[in-house]
Amino acid sequence: MATYDTLGATYARTRRPDPRIAAQIHAALGDVTDVINVGAGTGSYEPPRTVLAVEPSRVMLAQRPSGSAPAVRAVAERLPLGDDAADAVLAVLTVHHWTDLTAGIRELRRVARRRIVVLTWDQRIFRERFWLVRDYLPEAAAFDDTRAVPTEQLAALLGGARREPVLVPHDCSDGFAAAYWRRPHAYLDPQVRAGISLLAQTGETVTAPGLARLADDVATGRWHLRHAELLGLEAIDVGYRLLVTDL
Repeated sequence: MATYDTLGATYARTRRPDPRIAAQIHAALGDVTDVINVGAGTGSYEPPRTVLAVEPSRVMLAQRPSGSAPAVRAVAERLPLGDDAADAVLAVLTVHHWTDLTAGIRELRRVARRRIVVLTWDQRIFRERFWLVRDYLPEAAAFDDTRAVPTEQLAALLGGARREPVLVPHDCSDGFAAAYWRRPHAYLDPQVRAGISLLAQTGETVTAPGLARLADDVATGRWHLRHAELLGLEAIDVGYRLLVTDL
């Protein structure tokens, strides 16, 4: 996970879990007694019932707060656990980074007794509704096209799943890709961009022209005129989805 050994360096500062999204994730987990968090990163959205976190990046593991669940360095495709190891498995914004999606989902199904909860996004909706990639950074959208997992495919691999929209609050505290949809100036901050894999992996050279246009539109007020309808909204749906599978 060399990517996240670099990309993950700012996560503790820019990727703080949002309590509203956390509440939706924890509600989806329901009354399970124990949880394994796969692709756990720094521990965002881990419920108190988490008994083990699985994460391949040393840098991410080093940023886990004191008192977090025990963690092991491993990949989703080869979980160091026996069959039916826990009531539930949680995977938050991670499946698009796996090298073998089918193997990873097979492992989730193997170790979970009752439920699997996956947070991901629908790339078709994201491309259409999120102004940053639609209007300024189509190159980043093209990069996401290469790694985004269609929710239909993911649901099928999970053996069937219900899909819940996850709305992004206007003041979202977790700096993932669409978190700043009502705060365009945030995308001009290199530290913010460093914590967003979509932008960090597309690269500064590729994104520079689009970001320059955004900076000009923010400075002149054109962005606010074009997107006036967003300024009164509390939350929007740009394609983030919870997939919940009962086994």
